[in-house]
Amino acid sequence: MTRIVLGCGNFGGIGSAPELFGHGESEDEAFAIMDAAWEEGIRWFDTADAYGGGRSETAIGKWIRATGNRPRLTTKTYNPMDAGRDHGLAPDRILRQIETSLERLGVDRVDVYLAHEFDPETPYAESVAAYERLVEQGTIGVYGVSNFDEAQLEEALAVGRPSLVQNSYSLLERDDEEGVLPLCAEHGLDYQAFSPLAGGWLTGKYRPGEAHPEGSRMTLRPGPYAHLDVEHVHRGVERLRERGDPATLALAWVISHPAVSAAVVGPRRPEHLQPALAARGLDMSPGERDEIASFFD
Repeated sequence: MTRIVLGCGNFGGIGSAPELFGHGESEDEAFAIMDAAWEEGIRWFDTADAYGGGRSETAIGKWIRATGNRPRLTTKTYNPMDAGRDHGLAPDRILRQIETSLERLGVDRVDVYLAHEFDPETPYAESVAAYERLVEQGTIGVYGVSNFDEAQLEEALAVGRPSLVQNSYSLLERDDEEGVLPLCAEHGLDYQAFSPLAGGWLTGKYRPGEAHPEGSRMTLRPGPYAHLDVEHVHRGVERLRERGDPATLALAWVISHPAVSAAVVGPRRPEHLQPALAARGLDMSPGERDEIASFFD
């Protein structure tokens, strides 16, 4: 079973934020990360059309052509390709966006195609019709959803056949334990956890009273993580540090959940893969998971 997926959201940008397109990792840096991941046996790469405004998919496509390696590919759509551009999951947009993704990736098929967000303006059944058409054509292998809550996932399951859910899940974000993860287990859906290190907070690099490291998420895009800069989080990370490498333990905690298929990790440098590689070799018991989770109560 694949336990680690290479997240490529920092190639040519920082996720889907238009104001940061052109930042993030250069193509040379992205190539070095992909080379290192491949060498370590990571065979699944995750991207999205809007990551870096298309730069992430382009970098992956160039790497595939340069190396002849063909990882399993996930891409996604929903977010605009630039500020003010269209977004959403309307069927005609899905069909248009997959074509541009395939062109940037330089492939004729992606293995997994995800709705990157829930679209309140488009009935999901209409989006499903487009996904099913792409499956029939062989353009995509399977489809799924990302950033869907329990009610949205239930709607998706009522009208379609999603195969995979990709949501944020970590020691510091555990909402999916109440509804989404049980639903995935019930319906046999793969669940991939993105942001398993909570934007770097579980690496231990953010210290109380100290300036955030240059180039970190807290200097580039702090909004989604600013609420974590509190005493109990710092205290929990210190308790992790007493047990070992915080990032390794945090990743092992995620992938040891029985309903989690894999963690999506987005290293900024090749050496940042090491905690994920180490986590693959840790067999964390339910009791150990509970103890570690208690560090952040």
